[in-house]
Amino acid sequence: MTEIIDGNAVAQSIRDDLVASIDRLADAGHRPSLATVLMSEDPASETYVSMKQDDCEEVGIEAIDIDIDPDADAAELYDTIEDLNADEDVNGILVQMPVPDHVEDRSVLRAIDPMKDVDGFHPENVGRLVAGDARYKPCTPHGIQKLIESAGVDTEGKDAVVVGRSDIVGKPMANLLIQKAPGGNATTTVCHSRTENLAERTRNADIIVAAAGVPEMIDGEMIGEGATVIDVGINRVDADTEKGYELVGDVEYESAKEVAGAITPVPGGVGPMTRAMLLYNTVKATGLQHDIDVDLP
Repeated sequence: MTEIIDGNAVAQSIRDDLVASIDRLADAGHRPSLATVLMSEDPASETYVSMKQDDCEEVGIEAIDIDIDPDADAAELYDTIEDLNADEDVNGILVQMPVPDHVEDRSVLRAIDPMKDVDGFHPENVGRLVAGDARYKPCTPHGIQKLIESAGVDTEGKDAVVVGRSDIVGKPMANLLIQKAPGGNATTTVCHSRTENLAERTRNADIIVAAAGVPEMIDGEMIGEGATVIDVGINRVDADTEKGYELVGDVEYESAKEVAGAITPVPGGVGPMTRAMLLYNTVKATGLQHDIDVDLP
């Protein structure tokens, strides 16, 4: 029987476990706060920011929400980040991507104080991750680690294939899987659009993380019996529904679940974990900034 990994349930458990740490920090006079900066009218980004705000309210993190006109000069965004960096009452900063074309996204990431970079994308934090001394693990890869753990899968010595090489998921995921640490010690292959014989590589994997952004590119015939399959993709495809579309992953779910030992659904798999680990990093950042030890789930 294939285990369907419930990302909503695992994320809820993490949020519940964070409350005690948040209360301890608040009792010490430092309630965690997360500033979210939105410079977009993209409906998906607006929805995602709203969900993050709800998550913060649920666990007792102060949410600071800043909207910037997408047509504004890039300087307005950089000035906003500078102000947030200097504000001691702000513990975490997240600039919702994508930003408008006239703003260089890498420069935005570099502008955020590394101690407040709860996404884990500042070059300093990326370097620490690669060196095996992560300050903040990027939210989606860290959430995937938690999902794999929740399924009772030991990564040590396993063959893992990450399909996708983005800075947000693919690269940091591969780095976490090869680390000499819990949730790591896997023999990891990174595949991408130039990879030959992809199906052969995925069929031989014990763990597959699909993060290429291509709808249903991996089907059941590309998966070995009993493999753990983590589907990061969230793709909108035309469908005969009331909305005129449906959301599918990078994995063809119906055929994959017939052979996988454990699999995440879309939606309800990786997505909730990304938001939960953002809260986790915000709590960790607050403890580090004020030199207070906090127990993290």
